[in-house]
Amino acid sequence: MERLARACQSARWFVVVGWILVVVALSALSGTFGGETSDDYELPGSPSDRAVQILEAGGFSSGAGTQAQLVLHREDGLDQAPVREQVASMVDEVADRVPDASVVGPFAPEGAHQLSPDRTTGYVTVGLPTQDAEATAELRDDLADLRETFASDGLTVEVGGLGAEQESESGPPSEMIGVLAAIVILLFAFGSVFAMVLPILVGVVGAASGVALVGLGARAVDMPSFAAPVAAMIAIGVGIDYALLVVTRYREVLAAGAHPARAVVLAQSTAGRSVLFAGVTVVIASLGLVLMDLKVITGVAMGIAGSVLVTMLAAVTLLPAMLAITGRRIDRLSVHRRRTTSDGGRLARRWSRVVQRRPWPAALAATAVLVLLTLPVLDLRLGFSDAGTRPTSDTSRRAYDLVAQGFGPGANGPLVVAAALEEGAGPDEVETLADTLAATPGVAATTPPVFSAAGDVAFLQVIPTTGPQDEATTDLVHRIRHDVVPASDGLEVALGGATAAAVDFADYTAERLPLFLAVVLGAALVLLVAVFRGLAVAIKAVLVNLLSLGAAFGAVVAVFQWGWGVELLDLGASAPIEAWVPMMLIAIVFGLSMDYEVFLLSRIREEYDRTGDNAAAVAEGLARTARVISAAAAIMVCVFGSFVLGSSRELQLFGFGLAFAVFIDASLVRLVLVPAVMELLGDRNWWIPRWLDRALPRLTIEASRGPRGER
Repeated sequence: MERLARACQSARWFVVVGWILVVVALSALSGTFGGETSDDYELPGSPSDRAVQILEAGGFSSGAGTQAQLVLHREDGLDQAPVREQVASMVDEVADRVPDASVVGPFAPEGAHQLSPDRTTGYVTVGLPTQDAEATAELRDDLADLRETFASDGLTVEVGGLGAEQESESGPPSEMIGVLAAIVILLFAFGSVFAMVLPILVGVVGAASGVALVGLGARAVDMPSFAAPVAAMIAIGVGIDYALLVVTRYREVLAAGAHPARAVVLAQSTAGRSVLFAGVTVVIASLGLVLMDLKVITGVAMGIAGSVLVTMLAAVTLLPAMLAITGRRIDRLSVHRRRTTSDGGRLARRWSRVVQRRPWPAALAATAVLVLLTLPVLDLRLGFSDAGTRPTSDTSRRAYDLVAQGFGPGANGPLVVAAALEEGAGPDEVETLADTLAATPGVAATTPPVFSAAGDVAFLQVIPTTGPQDEATTDLVHRIRHDVVPASDGLEVALGGATAAAVDFADYTAERLPLFLAVVLGAALVLLVAVFRGLAVAIKAVLVNLLSLGAAFGAVVAVFQWGWGVELLDLGASAPIEAWVPMMLIAIVFGLSMDYEVFLLSRIREEYDRTGDNAAAVAEGLARTARVISAAAAIMVCVFGSFVLGSSRELQLFGFGLAFAVFIDASLVRLVLVPAVMELLGDRNWWIPRWLDRALPRLTIEASRGPRGER
């Protein structure tokens, strides 16, 4: 790290220009050769995937293309001559504008089921054969124009279906809100415009490069639509965070009298090594998600890993070059009346002593709060959002509500039953299956079976009595698979459709979450023991990080699943937690927690090695790091929390979970639980069995240094 810092200083302008060229080149390549995103949640080998295979073998469409609807409602009924003519004109207009689409209206013979029993609600189905993003966007625009054209005082027209739901999935424009908040926090923390600008530049470079890498990666792997905004969110947060740690250390060494060139080297060989360790940890944790063997998760995991890797490289190469250019001007353009280049941490030191004087009450109180926040996790349900979880201001939500009102809540998520007839079976067995399904508790209706041309495959739809997000619908899927399907003689039956596929995905991730969590915990434990040579302090760190993660999960469940505050935050309706979010939160939160853990414990260990006094080391370590950790956490909370202001529930949920986890970690955990537990453990914090000490490699983050930064 020292040699790298010196090299970046010597070639400072080449490094800066080189990074500018890299960002421009990556962005240009992504715009020219970038692939299309694909929200493909299919699970090979699952029952819903088998249903698709049976349908395709029988010559039926699997519904893999883009589906959209024009939902119509008129209080005095649609079945009137003038209204029928208006609907017919709408169908013709859609067919003219989108010639490749299959368009079926509610008054066509094959669309009889698209008119509600009371004749007041109906819908026009529009289907594209593929999920091409450009064609979907054009279809969405065309349907929005038709909605404006045909809606009148008496006729309500809303646009629904998957094609409409994808409208805002590319991520919110609220990222800039987080950046602006970071600027304010950095100005307050540093008191200097120059010191503020450097972390912002590193974060922006990381975000721009990360988004470009996601675009390029979409050519090789399936990238979901939320991969780019998630990568940008993580890159901005960790980029500013990493640079903040290095710049803070640089200013401390500079204030102690060191030459700027020497200060850059010392900052990089101390805080820079912490950044390197924390960044590699996040990358490893993200890539660990690939082991889940899910295409959609693999894409976003690689996007996050790539963006964090580039951001980390910028922090250890671009930042030293910019510090070399800035030199002593780091404190220029001060916004404070008095020049403050270092913080003695008197308040944090006093607070640590208060906690250490009464460690048991502090530890028990903090643990009780964390456990209380974690309790909602016991009711965690995994699933996927749909139009029903959007705010009522969204046309797709209003279309969803009209369909539920006219056809029943289950009409928004019908189940598809595919049946392959075995030798000797005929239509009677399929009719028996249909009758059994119709009599199953939780089923509102079934459609008549439709047979393939060869008569060897049939399918029908099952309309649940409850909506797609309802827990009773999940129970119905399991009941049909466990009770009805095995009793179907002469048939191979598979239950599919979007709702059943969501249940399969949620079940798959829920089964593998404990193993993934154990792997992440184990890796974090080994790394911490190897770095700090203390078994107790490493176990403590893993346990408190687990508590903060549980508290974040609990808050997510309370807000997004139970609906606490959804109206205040305009989050739409409550629903199950996105099935991919828990594993992503585990990977990212543990990576970010390791950042703060390493920064705090390295200072504590440095003081302990110097004085041999555990209590004094804890107080001094907290005093030296409290301000920078608080500033870094506040920036993270603002950056991640700004995504709650967006329109994508997936990103709102993910951003809220990350922001809450960072807030709890930097406040209750770092300021109360960690000093209390380390005081209780005393010198036992740093005990390690001899055999383990010999077996583990020695990883040094920060070496002990004198007041001027010398070794």
